[in-house]
Amino acid sequence: MLVACSAASVMLGAKPLPAHTMWDALFSFDRRDYGQLVVRTLRLPRTAVGLLSGTALGLAGAVMQGMARNPLADPGILGVNSGAALGVATGINVFGITELTDYVWCGLVGAGVAATVVYAVGSLGSGGAAPTRLVLAGAATSAALASLTNAVLLLNVSTFDQFRLWQVGSLAGRGGSVVWQGAPFVAVGALLALSLGRSLNSLALGDDLARSLGQNTTRLRGTAALAVVLLCGAATAMAGPIGFVGLAVPHSARLITGPDYRWVLPYSMVLAPALLLLADITGRLVVRPGELPAGIVTAVLGAPVFIALARRRRTAVL
Repeated sequence: MLVACSAASVMLGAKPLPAHTMWDALFSFDRRDYGQLVVRTLRLPRTAVGLLSGTALGLAGAVMQGMARNPLADPGILGVNSGAALGVATGINVFGITELTDYVWCGLVGAGVAATVVYAVGSLGSGGAAPTRLVLAGAATSAALASLTNAVLLLNVSTFDQFRLWQVGSLAGRGGSVVWQGAPFVAVGALLALSLGRSLNSLALGDDLARSLGQNTTRLRGTAALAVVLLCGAATAMAGPIGFVGLAVPHSARLITGPDYRWVLPYSMVLAPALLLLADITGRLVVRPGELPAGIVTAVLGAPVFIALARRRRTAVL
């Protein structure tokens, strides 16, 4: 499914391209051929951003749900999305950045600072970074950061005009430089996340049982938080704040694999980019020659699916 969505993302759009054009663009590129040029300069980078961002959001959502022991947790629970948004808005307003390649760094810095604040606040007092404290600290921090972002935007109209194009969440207009800047962060975050499968299984039994099995729960949550910051920060910086993917995809993975995080994580890593690319393709086709941003389509496509998944479970489980 992921391979099919990737190929469709390269071939479909305002001007559909045949499969041989994609093949020639990959292995015998001719700069004079318009179709091959479109594939190389526009659609391949766009597809790569979708693959990286989807992978990051799927893994981040699965890790967050395992770390917080909350099936409704998503990457925004640590304030990562709000922190990245404030970082980008500040970069536009204070430093005058205009390029997407600069958004990546501002978004990552903002996401890292926000997650650090949330983890520090959630760790105050006895008991360390308990799930409930992290959730409450994340909700409070997200609300505060969102207010600060709105204040920055209201004080500068030109900042708002530039920021709103990024805020809707889209794969369009992303070049190869954005891919190369975000890829190392996604790679490191993915390796950290995939290494946590067995530990998250222990954590699902509760902190006391996890500690009795030899888990250092504080270090585990710190590693998980670092993975989420790298993954969600890079995805948000590259594609903008795209919601719902990190929340819904881990539930779909569990229908296939069961509750074992050693399988939930890699399945989420594959299903999430397929969903994001499918949303991006749909947005390109439904209003041709214009397009809908992927961040809007993911909610439209994903909400009915998530409602169906929720109805198949007892309310007590959620």
